[in-house]
Amino acid sequence: MDSEERNLAGRPPALRISAPVAEALRAGRPVLALESTVIAHGLPYPTNLQAALELEQTALDAGTQPATVAVLAGVPCVGLTADELRLLATSDQVRKLSRRDLAVAMARRLHGATTVAATMILAARAGIRVFATGGIGGVHRGAAHDVSADLPELARTPMVVVCAGAKAILDLPATLEWLETHGVPVLGYGTRHFPAFYAVSSGLPVDEMIESADEAAAIASAHWAWGLGGGVLVAVPPPAETALPAETVERAVSAALAEAEAAGVRGRSLTPFLLSKISQLTDGASLTANLALLKRNVEVGAGIAAALAHVSRVERE
Repeated sequence: MDSEERNLAGRPPALRISAPVAEALRAGRPVLALESTVIAHGLPYPTNLQAALELEQTALDAGTQPATVAVLAGVPCVGLTADELRLLATSDQVRKLSRRDLAVAMARRLHGATTVAATMILAARAGIRVFATGGIGGVHRGAAHDVSADLPELARTPMVVVCAGAKAILDLPATLEWLETHGVPVLGYGTRHFPAFYAVSSGLPVDEMIESADEAAAIASAHWAWGLGGGVLVAVPPPAETALPAETVERAVSAALAEAEAAGVRGRSLTPFLLSKISQLTDGASLTANLALLKRNVEVGAGIAAALAHVSRVERE
């Protein structure tokens, strides 16, 4: 049996938690998980690397330890170095990983960037309870059977997920219905309406409006203490100064979807294709909005992580 066969036949690699993240978790300090798909597949280079470094610094500036999640050479990692972030941003050998892909990436020793679902799995395994991202996946337009793995992960994994709603390319009413059916609370951070990623509001109501990180932490703690299971979604409107009008977003999304259909783009290639087209159609305004909302979500997520860490300290005392 050669070395590659032995690797494939052996036990999967253990979770690697970086020293800063492990130290923060041991000390009960706040930790915020960050996904890596936005680095490898969501943003162009060098914007992706700059954004990854700036988002980590934003968390640190807020007093929270960032923990970017990925799989590197088959090893699931929670907390990355600057060189590892650069690898994700520049390599064309980085797979997009959701729940179904994790075992394949580990067994075959691949590099992989984690989606919302995969990030939740690995972050929860490390003991992290808060995760900030851009937008979650959801139910696809015109295909109610096509449901992102992000949604069932939200229904099963205990995690506060901070986002700017679901990606604008999705069927937002159907996505909210799915979350309601599966018991995932949707909280609006300073808003009564579900954001539409690039746009401040979709016009659709959230389950409850909250005004602070403390409220989010209290609701999440009660949700888990009563064994209700799964995650809590905190929807944060994108910053008003960079947000796009809902009508502009809808026109760009419709045009991008039509192009994707004509080109036969489907599956895991669809979302990157649509995001790139929408950026072109909005003369880069959607990219500016995306970067701004990512930073805002990290700021809010860091606050919630700190509030949950405080709740945990009080409970221990």
